[in-house]
Amino acid sequence: MIEVEELTVRYGSATALDRVSLTVGDGEMVALVGPNGAGKSTLVDTLSGIVAPASGTVRVTGRFAHVPEGRQLFPDLTVEDNLRLGAWRVRDRDTAPVYELLPGLRRLRDRRGGTLSGGEQQMVAVGRALMARPEVIAVDELSLGLAPLVIADLARHLAELNAERGTAVLLIEQNARLAFDLCSRAYVLEAGRIVAEGPSDELAGSPEVEGAYLGGPIQETK
Repeated sequence: MIEVEELTVRYGSATALDRVSLTVGDGEMVALVGPNGAGKSTLVDTLSGIVAPASGTVRVTGRFAHVPEGRQLFPDLTVEDNLRLGAWRVRDRDTAPVYELLPGLRRLRDRRGGTLSGGEQQMVAVGRALMARPEVIAVDELSLGLAPLVIADLARHLAELNAERGTAVLLIEQNARLAFDLCSRAYVLEAGRIVAEGPSDELAGSPEVEGAYLGGPIQETK
């Protein structure tokens, strides 16, 4: 569903991504983890066409949706209207399937986005992306600024989406434990380069990967 090959992205003279390659298969859940500033959001913004690559290739097969970092809701619009904006490229704007998958949103449908808690806003952001009826979805920092119980609930919904609808997921996360628990395969991005990749259980037990979250650089492993 997603194929990135030798992707390089620059902002002026600064290199944000340096020859990054990764794949997400049909129905697969894949994590991209790394510290703040590693280039994770740049990668997903490139997938969405927001950022142009300097070199390399990006291919996305099927309908693609992006849950951006920081939710980015329209604060003066209701939850219902925020959801409908996610369907601007499709004819079907029925919000019922989203309320079925995310039942906690039903009671909030007439509330304005700006009055919601962080967890509620993140749920709306996920629901808005689902309105595009995606076959693959990229979620940028699902857990950012949220309480553990809220994170667990959102993670459960994401896993159900994958299991019940076969939606492929690219999860971009600083929270490596969450990412490894949810996704069977993962990549580790540091300073714009992929420095480790493989099955999540193997990466979770790697002292080199653990070191990346203790502030030290890690050696490349393949």
